[in-house]
Amino acid sequence: MSSPAPSHRDAQDSPPHVDAAEKPKSNSRNVSGIFSVSPTITLRKIGTFRRFSWIRKVGSGILLDIRARAPWYISDWKDAWNYRVVPATALIFFANVLPGIAFSLDLIETTEQYGVAEVLLASFMAAFVFSVLGAQPLTIAGVTGPITVFNKTIFDVIKRAKDPPVYLHFIGWVYLWAAIIHWITAILNACNFLRYVTLFSCDTFGFYVSWVYLQYGIQVTTRQLHGNTAGAFVSIILALLMLVTSFLFLSLSKKSLFHRHVRRFLADYGMPISLVASSAMAYWGRFNAANPSTLPVGRAFQPAGGREWLVKFWQLDGKWVGIALPFGIVLWILFFFDHNVSSLMAQSSEFPLRKPPGFHWDFFLLGVTTFVAGLLGLPAPNGLIPQAPIHTESLLVLGRPFNDKKKDEEETATSQSVIRRSTQDGENPISEHHPLADPTAREIPVAVVEQRVSNLAQGSLCLVLLTGPFLHVLNLIPRGVLAGLFWFMGADALRGNGITKKILYFLRDKNLTPANEPLRKVRKSRILLFVVVQLVGFGATFAITQTIAAIGFPVIIMLLIPLRVFLIPRLPFTAEELAILDRPTASPFTMESVGGSL
Repeated sequence: MSSPAPSHRDAQDSPPHVDAAEKPKSNSRNVSGIFSVSPTITLRKIGTFRRFSWIRKVGSGILLDIRARAPWYISDWKDAWNYRVVPATALIFFANVLPGIAFSLDLIETTEQYGVAEVLLASFMAAFVFSVLGAQPLTIAGVTGPITVFNKTIFDVIKRAKDPPVYLHFIGWVYLWAAIIHWITAILNACNFLRYVTLFSCDTFGFYVSWVYLQYGIQVTTRQLHGNTAGAFVSIILALLMLVTSFLFLSLSKKSLFHRHVRRFLADYGMPISLVASSAMAYWGRFNAANPSTLPVGRAFQPAGGREWLVKFWQLDGKWVGIALPFGIVLWILFFFDHNVSSLMAQSSEFPLRKPPGFHWDFFLLGVTTFVAGLLGLPAPNGLIPQAPIHTESLLVLGRPFNDKKKDEEETATSQSVIRRSTQDGENPISEHHPLADPTAREIPVAVVEQRVSNLAQGSLCLVLLTGPFLHVLNLIPRGVLAGLFWFMGADALRGNGITKKILYFLRDKNLTPANEPLRKVRKSRILLFVVVQLVGFGATFAITQTIAAIGFPVIIMLLIPLRVFLIPRLPFTAEELAILDRPTASPFTMESVGGSL
């Protein structure tokens, strides 16, 4: 067993030690023995020491993250010898790569500066860096919708100038400024600000990302309406087929049908099977004759437009270098919230994790990947929602909380009697989703396969896709199937979101609401107030992304944190109500990396 990780809070937040030699002493003398030391002068020295004591802590967060995670590094590779790694790799590969390409379609077609090769290489780079070097290898990083919105908005802004700069040169400087601020943030331990991030912010941002997925699914289908009408109609059918079959497999995995191994197989591979089957349907009969639109691809390992891989951004005019700075600050704000929240959600308190995190070190690495992305002309990767928590969930090992056969039989008899009694009394029978009626509900997460291989493997598959034969296979995937994938991932993320759960609580039959439901202890007016504040934050974020001011949406997202810290406690909530409505995203064990939680 490895020794326990050192306490980050103790190391970073402890008061500066004052040596006994620095205490005021009467009649004390200096080395020459001539001048005595005045108590006033000594106290002034102590104050100066405390004022600059933060220098002593510079880089301590990164150092402690490395020290905490290093003892587990070998086991991170050995623990991958587990079957759960296989379905996790397959699931995240499809959930990461295809949405990343689909998100980038608008950016690719508008700017003509990026291609599928750039998206795949960015995904591989992020997977390699964070799986091999990162302290939180469960966090999935790749190309997201927000970064494509950010890059496209910059393109729209600079093209209006009288003498616009070379786009990739300007983006290279934006990424360089952002990378520098990333490194400064990590070195100064500013990731400790994450202690104020709770489910209020995570649920609001997750709600926004879910609706972005739904919106992009609609955009993928509507863009095809202006050309081949028959192909657009087939794309809509394929999108609905992808959506319905994915949810069908997911629903069957939670029923009492089939053996539990079959149900687990459906949960693991339902989405990839749906994607392959829906894509194959496009080449069957009259669907094939309609010729629906497919993914665009370029040449193997070649950047878009035949340019060189190295972007010589240092050739940019000086005035544009200064203009790039505020854009770099906005990108840093986006990544600070997006990547760190992704890491928090991947290490949520609902997952039984045992290995320590490392937010400071990973954010430093994110600065490295951002810089390299600007150097190679790639869209900058960062943490993904909902892929990051999906990855951890796919690595869960399920088991029963007890193995006593007699207790199993007693619990089964109790559930049957409750169902029978509720039916005889003329009440609605207990839903099959109720824990008493669901035989799979007794399986609970008992462990997570914490390792580095699944992240590295899915990233390596992105590199494989860059070869000629697999690019041809990628070109066969209809865009309508990607739209259905967006709808499935967005709807599934909404289904598990905290805002959605609170809204459904209002609609649920009170007689079928479990007696141990924590929201029963909160006044409905207070639940409604809490949800309204979250929806206002979501609405402001979503609305600004639909305007020319979309470049500023990261600022709105970041304002969710002070909104929670300063405004929510002033609203008429009791301490108990607020504790039920909101809580830290991750466990105290995880939050120790950033000095605790709010």
